[in-house]
Amino acid sequence: MTPSARIKAILDLFAIFEKSPVPMDVTIGDYMRGRRYIGSKDRRFIVEHVYGIVRAKARLDWWLQRVSFGDPDNHRHRLLTWLFLGRGHDLPYISSLFDDSRYGASALSGNEGQLLEQLQAEAKDGLMHDEMPLAARVECPAEYEDRLKAVYGDDFEHELGAMIDGATLDMRVNLNGADKAQVIASLEKDGVQVEQTPYSPWGLRALDKAYLSKTKAFNKGHVAIQDEGSQMISAACGVQPGMQVLDYCAGGGGKTLALAACMKNKGRLVAMDVDERRLDRAKPRFKKAHILDIVEVRPLSEERHRKWLRRQKGTFDIVLTDVPCSGSGTWRRNPDTKWMNFGPELDTLVQVQGEILDKVAKTVKPGGRLIYATCSLFREENEAQVEAFLERHDSFELVPFSAAWTYGDVPDHGEPYMRLSPYKHKTDGFFAAILQKK
Repeated sequence: MTPSARIKAILDLFAIFEKSPVPMDVTIGDYMRGRRYIGSKDRRFIVEHVYGIVRAKARLDWWLQRVSFGDPDNHRHRLLTWLFLGRGHDLPYISSLFDDSRYGASALSGNEGQLLEQLQAEAKDGLMHDEMPLAARVECPAEYEDRLKAVYGDDFEHELGAMIDGATLDMRVNLNGADKAQVIASLEKDGVQVEQTPYSPWGLRALDKAYLSKTKAFNKGHVAIQDEGSQMISAACGVQPGMQVLDYCAGGGGKTLALAACMKNKGRLVAMDVDERRLDRAKPRFKKAHILDIVEVRPLSEERHRKWLRRQKGTFDIVLTDVPCSGSGTWRRNPDTKWMNFGPELDTLVQVQGEILDKVAKTVKPGGRLIYATCSLFREENEAQVEAFLERHDSFELVPFSAAWTYGDVPDHGEPYMRLSPYKHKTDGFFAAILQKK
């Protein structure tokens, strides 16, 4: 592709995003699959610029409003501002990218030229400016600013700022099938340099960009991609071999795999989810990890499985509910979800979360544990949800996270809960509460 054709592809994608009902990563995947002629270097350029623009949306919009020549909702204006302030390109080079060629971006208009000249006259420090409001500097949507300031207090700027850049690539080692040292050696042999994560007993973190699909360790099921925070939720469950375990919101099976590894193929693990297609996609992962002998897959879309669940009173030692949530803790991976909602509103999610907790509470044995988890930053989905559950269910009590965690210290984790963040822990924003049936 020519440089101008790359720019045209970026603009085409933003036009599609505007009307797409699905998150940006899905749209990009569909776009690329339908255009096999786009090479790997072109694809990387396009994706990096698209994500860079979305990660800088609040700052770009602030600049466009300040100079008055640009429209924040105009994709070309936002792209021009990104190329100049975010990438540091000079005006002649930017103009050359819009060459009006057959497959390229159309030439700059007079108004767009004025926009770039005004930015050049006013910008002294890239995307930042002394007069820029704090919320824009840290890319916090206005509707969430007060809510997150209440959560983070003096750390608000640091916490939100840590969510701007992309996430690390974390992996979980399947200790049932491989030794961690051997897996590290195998990955390094295939060109993937890693380090052990500080908290998860199974975690590795890539030190640079890595293509795991080309490694022996990944293809043999010795490692799976999973954020360290997600691994920590599974570890905090305290699952032991021989237990009866329910993963109620199993989804694609990431935490199911981690729980199964703790069980060492002894016991019973039931994976449930309302989305049967996601469970179907998880089955090959279960097979690759050699855990099919202990895993039962029961989609909640089928009435017979819903009836089965109603009969499971006092059955399980451990019940994990990684409930549907706002996903605000994954903003560094999915920056578009800051600005556009692709699912239910927060009030609806809070109601669904409470219903799930009430539904599964009866399945926990006396002395057993119910683990409530989200990838949300918001107190309504986290602490407030747990407090409301305990008011409704006096047969449960909260177990401090420090008492349940047996893999070393986790500094400043929001005792009695587990509250993780990119700033403090280099993980996604996760929350977990451990509730024990008296």
